[in-house]
Amino acid sequence: MIVYQATKSQFIRDTFQNDIEYVLSQQYLRTTGRHPAPAEFKAWQNSLFEVGEVLKDERIPDDMGVALEYTVPQTSKRIDVLLTGEDEAGVPKLIIIELKQWSEARFSEKDGIIWARRGGKAGETEGPHPSYQAWSYAALLNDFNTAVYEGGVALQPCAYLHNYPRRDGVIDHPAYAAHMARAPLFLRKEADQLKDFIRQHVRHGDKRKLLYLIEHGKIRPSKMLADSVAGLLQGKPEFVLVDDQKLVFETVLQADAKAHKSTRKQVVIVQGGPGTGKTVVAVNLLAALLKRQRNARYVSKNAAPRSVYAAKLTGTFKKTHIHNLFSGSGAFTESPLNEFDTLIVDEAHRLNEKSGLYSNLGENQVKEVIHASRCTVFFVDDDQRVTLADVGHSDELRKWARELGADVTELELASQFRCSGSDGYLAWLDDVLAIRPTANTELDTHEYDFRVVSSPTELHALIEDKNRASNKARVVAGYCWGWPSKKDPQAFDIVIPEHGYRRQWNLTQDGSLWIMADASVAQVGCIHTCQGLEVDHVGVIIGPDLVYRDGRIQTDPKARAKSDKSIRGLGAMMKRDPEGAQALADRIIKNTYRTLMTRGMKGCYVYCCDPALGEYLRSRLSKHSAASEPLETQPAQPGAKVLPLRRVSEQERAQGVPAVPVVSLKFAAGSFSDPQALEEGATTWVELPEKIASQPGLFVAQVVGESMNKCIPNGAWCLFRANPQGTRHGKIVVVQHRRISDPETGGSYTIKRYRSEKVVDMSGGWRHERIELVPESDLPGFAVLTVRADDADDLAVVAEWLKVLG
Repeated sequence: MIVYQATKSQFIRDTFQNDIEYVLSQQYLRTTGRHPAPAEFKAWQNSLFEVGEVLKDERIPDDMGVALEYTVPQTSKRIDVLLTGEDEAGVPKLIIIELKQWSEARFSEKDGIIWARRGGKAGETEGPHPSYQAWSYAALLNDFNTAVYEGGVALQPCAYLHNYPRRDGVIDHPAYAAHMARAPLFLRKEADQLKDFIRQHVRHGDKRKLLYLIEHGKIRPSKMLADSVAGLLQGKPEFVLVDDQKLVFETVLQADAKAHKSTRKQVVIVQGGPGTGKTVVAVNLLAALLKRQRNARYVSKNAAPRSVYAAKLTGTFKKTHIHNLFSGSGAFTESPLNEFDTLIVDEAHRLNEKSGLYSNLGENQVKEVIHASRCTVFFVDDDQRVTLADVGHSDELRKWARELGADVTELELASQFRCSGSDGYLAWLDDVLAIRPTANTELDTHEYDFRVVSSPTELHALIEDKNRASNKARVVAGYCWGWPSKKDPQAFDIVIPEHGYRRQWNLTQDGSLWIMADASVAQVGCIHTCQGLEVDHVGVIIGPDLVYRDGRIQTDPKARAKSDKSIRGLGAMMKRDPEGAQALADRIIKNTYRTLMTRGMKGCYVYCCDPALGEYLRSRLSKHSAASEPLETQPAQPGAKVLPLRRVSEQERAQGVPAVPVVSLKFAAGSFSDPQALEEGATTWVELPEKIASQPGLFVAQVVGESMNKCIPNGAWCLFRANPQGTRHGKIVVVQHRRISDPETGGSYTIKRYRSEKVVDMSGGWRHERIELVPESDLPGFAVLTVRADDADDLAVVAEWLKVLG
């Protein structure tokens, strides 16, 4: 929809003779049925005069098309100014101008984002850089408007900040260079350069011909866009469909075909718990539907899944045209009937009734999404409702589908690909959190690496160690702490003083990409930045809103932070229906922790602010579970380090999962001559980090003591090679000798740096003159152990130290 369109000559008359803001205001009322907001009217008054001053240039053709306030189809976005014509070679040209009244701005570290005063709002807000904004509009038109991509129209976006005094290193910061290259930026004193830009691209007018074609062009994805998305999926194993995912995929495509051939709507409801691959199917469907030239979008309430999966597809955190395929759930309040072919709604349980920043727009997001599309696909998990505003449960989806006359197909994704594929863990979690009773009253952590740790400091250290291998481990927490660092970047948010723990909530820059940003392991994520996403290992801080009292799990909504919006309105509900409100809050808090505790594909480690809850969780682990029994290698002293590797079950080993044994150095010393005995004597096996290949003879053991603390911290878990061959000189080794009495190991073996002096004997061979076992400690009192020639033959090198694992 174009609110105002004219030739350049008519626009000049309307600007300087008829007050363009009033002309545009009348046109706006006719086309929308509403009066413009006062701030918008004032913006037209200030900015369009400046555009008129630029277009007065006699060298710009009088019959060039001029359009104001063009609403980009299927969005709520409006382009300020469109200019149309042809270049010297007769190629149709469309110039997009984004207008801003800013006189100052502030740099943001987020890609394509800048701080400024916008739209009459008090104070600064973050939003798109004008060059990025102009380019994104061009990308939308180029990818979806048939008149543009089939008509060979060349798009030329730019931004004009007619009040901005000069290039100050902020508005033109080097971080925005790529965006300004795609959409040039013109400031107050650069009107002449803008005139040159327009003359360069529009040499001849077209009497508004292109404006007509654009306004009436069909909206469907270009083949280039479809091929681009399909190509991005290739070679990415995380997007391969398996088992029931394939069935859901094909069934949705069938429903889309039905909707395309009929006037009757189709709604597909796909139930699936954590880790069943809902998003994998959703992204594959997006690619397949675009290939069919369907007008499709991926929709989610939270920004995090949209940002993360767009980044995974494109391989970059930078904004690309692919991001236009990912939409928020509040974008359909004014969509006409069947504007889209298919909308794919991920995390549908998070849909709200109202939309907009102040929750004052629309009626119901479920209704609006179904209304806007011929075919709607909802991926839903009723057990992931985590705020009072979440209404997208399966009953609500069915209700609106019936009311809007849609055929409903229901499917389920049951195969579990997260939590090491352990359905038992999910069932145990439901039982232990008292969400629903199940038969899984105990958890065997050989199936899934679950641990309860004693402090948040230990938890974070464990996750940071796991993260070094692949940047796929993160710490998350319940929302029981405020966000002071939002205003004061130096402040800490999650503070647990009894453990000396101080951390900040997830990154303020690239917040939606927190779960995959390089430096974000130092921060703590919340439900909004991790729901719908996954990592290899997750550490969960369970706040004081979940406790164990009187023999049962209890929740305390009052322990949530005051800034927590997930239970906003609970106070009023308590007055109307105290019992119902408490039951709802109870479910939301439990669902929140269930969701957080199912983000880890390989393991979940928890710290409980309530010690009784921690003990209760430990009591629910199997007595034969690896996490409930101290390994013989674990030291008894306080602060002992937790084994930082996933345990591998006997069943997994039988299926060929690579693993190495965990033994004590004492046991290794007694078995050094027989590697098979080393393996047969092991009761625990673990998975090595991704970059280390499992090989015969490797084992894991814990080193206790300070004699090698410069390279091996006290209590560190380390990787060793049993019975090493070749030279040992200069290496750190485990040695055994009858004359050794090491107080740290309590036996006749020790771990030290090996140095030897050799001499040639009478036969031309060599023999040891002396062997030194050298400590490397920053503490006094550790002497070099010397083995003379007459005792050297009795010394055995048990193992070679390879590296610290954690």
